Amino acid sequence: MRTQLTSYLARLFAGDLSAFGGPATDEAVAGHIRAEQMSLVLGYSVGIMLANACNAAVLAIALWNSPDWTLALAWAVVVAGAAIAFGLQSHASRRITKPQFVSRRAVQRLVRNAFLLGTAWGIVPVAFFANAETGGKLVITCLCSGMLAGGALAFATIPIAAIAFTFPLFLGIAICLGRSDDVAYLLIAILVVVYGSVLLRGVFVNSFAFARRVMRQIETECTVRQDPLTHLPNRFAFNETLDAALKRLALSGEEFAVLLLDLDRFKEINDKFGHPAGDEFLVQIASRLQRCTRAAEHVARIGGDEFALVMANLARPEDALEIAERFVAAFAEPFTIEGREIVGATSVGIVLAPRDGNTTLDIMKNADTALYRAKKAGPGTVCFFEVSDDRASRDRKALQSDLEGAIARNELFLVYQPFLNLGESRITGFEALLRWQHPSRGLVPPSEFIPIAEETGLIHEIGEWVIRRACATLGDWPEEIRVAVNFSAAQFHNTGILQTIVQALADAKIAPHRLEIEITESMLLSKYGSAASILNALLQLGVTVALDDFGTGFSSLTYLRKLPFSRIKIDQSFIRDMLAQPDCAAIVKSVIALARDLRIGVVAEGVETADQLEYLRQTQCDEVQGYLIGRPVTAEHVLALLDPKKRRATYAA
Repeated sequence: MRTQLTSYLARLFAGDLSAFGGPATDEAVAGHIRAEQMSLVLGYSVGIMLANACNAAVLAIALWNSPDWTLALAWAVVVAGAAIAFGLQSHASRRITKPQFVSRRAVQRLVRNAFLLGTAWGIVPVAFFANAETGGKLVITCLCSGMLAGGALAFATIPIAAIAFTFPLFLGIAICLGRSDDVAYLLIAILVVVYGSVLLRGVFVNSFAFARRVMRQIETECTVRQDPLTHLPNRFAFNETLDAALKRLALSGEEFAVLLLDLDRFKEINDKFGHPAGDEFLVQIASRLQRCTRAAEHVARIGGDEFALVMANLARPEDALEIAERFVAAFAEPFTIEGREIVGATSVGIVLAPRDGNTTLDIMKNADTALYRAKKAGPGTVCFFEVSDDRASRDRKALQSDLEGAIARNELFLVYQPFLNLGESRITGFEALLRWQHPSRGLVPPSEFIPIAEETGLIHEIGEWVIRRACATLGDWPEEIRVAVNFSAAQFHNTGILQTIVQALADAKIAPHRLEIEITESMLLSKYGSAASILNALLQLGVTVALDDFGTGFSSLTYLRKLPFSRIKIDQSFIRDMLAQPDCAAIVKSVIALARDLRIGVVAEGVETADQLEYLRQTQCDEVQGYLIGRPVTAEHVLALLDPKKRRATYAA
């Protein structure tokens, strides 16, 4: 019983309309209603406080000849001074953007202040009415009536505040009139009671209607400002919150932070388990992330697997770091989806305003830059924006802009590195390697521009160009020679890639088995969970498929058993150390033996010395590739390498 009473009083003095039989709401909606109520009160407060100051002055003048004039003057000075101070404070608050959420404590402070102001005016009839002249009594009556009306207007949407203000006035008037035997004053008392009752009834009716109107507005805005899947604020709502924070920064200097999150391996989960599982994954993530934030702040979903948070009123950067670390820790426990445990992770980029920008464009650009560095560092990393990031970002964007027109400007070209068949001592094919000759930067390494192409989607256009150019070049070579083309993970998501390959083979008039597609095991593991259908389609087409960098991943044997590979390539890190480290030699021998048992061709990468070549020949490796065999050359030099008269003697014996 005591708990229920305490709960009721807490709701009552927090302005919760359900305490008066009004509509019940959850705390989030109640906080939004309180924000709207507070905004209206602040809108009236400047005028009401000015009226209080003027009324206090009028009362002092009216009681100038009263025996209580000294006390009345002191009272007027105190009330007028407090009213002016509160009015100035309210005016300053009005200049700051309206908050989206107001706490119960804020409304409780408002109720307390309303009671104090009402008490100050309730003292007037008790202290000054009896000794006042007729004119003074008339002024007191008018002022008290006017304050009742003004209070009802100011607190028209908050019944408990209206009651807190008017109750002391009613009490003071009742005490005053109760001391008098004059029938006229009794009639005035009745009039005040009727007048006050009508006002309070109007307050309740208006406040209930106001609350329902705000609730309908919230429901309507949910369709515009809420993500339908996670029920978090969407990008539109996030932008509004960010704009409000920027306005507060400009008006009051209130600093804030923006945290940008991106999920790691989300595409892999979508591809491996399906979109329904991906949706459930996002819903569970949203719930965990929201539990990490402060009460009045909400994580927003601003993209497919991207979330963001505006941390208002930031006291120190460490506060933002603490929330970011909570976000990362939220992924420590696996997510249970459709009876399966799925491990997730996130990276976080943080910007501080105004240090890292004071416009929406700068803040989001820098947050994205910080997030990019965090993702490069690995899952679970948190990075603040740094000035050096901005320079790197500008350089990267410039490189991206240049890459967009690289094909049209004929800046991309292919070089070809040969495969040597050890059993026949002849070149059996070439690996096509992409190069970019930038007009001012010179030769740009693939490690720099390929990631940019993958992230921006340019890899699809570039990948198609590589296939067409490699097939066209292959058409000029002998029929027993093949060409190998590296595939990016992103190209598996291009539904037209198979048609591109078919068209390229037809245009070049070459047999499908002469084209080999190379994919990496790490790409299969981290980027694309359902490659079997694409690989089987390539196999049915007659194209061969090679597994590159074999041994550097985690599930190589599983892939060899399940996926239709024609050839595996032993990673050069094993070849480089096999003559010095017995474990590397054992791995190389085992892979070659395994490939033979599975009837899969095997290529050793990175052969650079004659001793390495001889060792691989003795272990019956099928083919080798490396600088000893030949460095990458342009298409014009390939025919020279294929000329039997010009082959290096190294290939023999």
